[in-house]
Amino acid sequence: MRSRWMLSASATLALGLIPPHAAHAQERLNPVIDLVAAGKPVFGLYAPANRRARPGQPTPPADSTKTMAQLAGEALAYRKLDYVFEGTMEYNFEQSFPPFTEFAKAMQEGGALAKGKSPRFTHPMFVKTMEIAPDPAAANVRIGKQLNEGVNGIVFVDVLNAAELKQGIAALRFKSKGGTRSDDVGNAPARWGMSEKEYKEKADLWPLNPKGELYNFTIVESKEGLSHIREIAAVPGVGVLFPGAGTLRGVFTTTDANGQRKFDEAAWEAAIQSVLAACKEFKVPCGYPAGAPDIEKRMKEGFSVFVIGWGEQGFKAVDLGRAASGR
Repeated sequence: MRSRWMLSASATLALGLIPPHAAHAQERLNPVIDLVAAGKPVFGLYAPANRRARPGQPTPPADSTKTMAQLAGEALAYRKLDYVFEGTMEYNFEQSFPPFTEFAKAMQEGGALAKGKSPRFTHPMFVKTMEIAPDPAAANVRIGKQLNEGVNGIVFVDVLNAAELKQGIAALRFKSKGGTRSDDVGNAPARWGMSEKEYKEKADLWPLNPKGELYNFTIVESKEGLSHIREIAAVPGVGVLFPGAGTLRGVFTTTDANGQRKFDEAAWEAAIQSVLAACKEFKVPCGYPAGAPDIEKRMKEGFSVFVIGWGEQGFKAVDLGRAASGR
């Protein structure tokens, strides 16, 4: 299995599916960039969260409510992941941002950054941000606040077209680098273990800046976005392109006159494959929200960056993916 993966990775580099400047990886602060540059698969897990009662179910017992320090401790104790995926700020930013800042602080205090001669994140954090298109100016402010908490990457959701993605990418870059991010850096330098001057040099977007330490994920999860998938994939600076497989299940589900819901699996799968085809055409890594039942299948198809649910099934998916790739 290992030899087959190594052959596949070598072929990927030979075909030019990794950006030319990325062929020779260097060890850096953000290990996700090293893995992508080397053509290796990347396995991320959702951050652990407090249990929540579903509608109609009893409220979880009080002892199931954990502090942010405890949740951060759980995340840090699991060493097989390549990044932590935090998705709480996708919908209600004002409500979700304060607890996220507590979690980010707890991750720092718990040792998410391995300090030393060459500091390196053991658990880099990628966070979802709300849709950019409805209000790019407000999105710019939100993204700046998230970056100021020392995150390593921003995840753009429901991207509809290239113009929206370009606005998001600009929000990741300081004005001195040609972007729209303000010079305020908040807690980020401390979280990265460096001075403000050093942070401003390193906190730029890879691969646009070969020395940059920030990276972006872009999710397409609507028919409009799918119709523009090639122009989205062609935007300079796009990091990983994901089909929002979960949301797309709803997009390709209809209700008939009898109230029966029908899922068009063939159209859903075709949508996923259209994103993968665009990734391959424009030499962009392709991501997928995988689980234990499908991670090996998606790896064989060419997906290489995975976001996986927290818990035993998620850990199993990571083990399967690592075994299949020889990592």
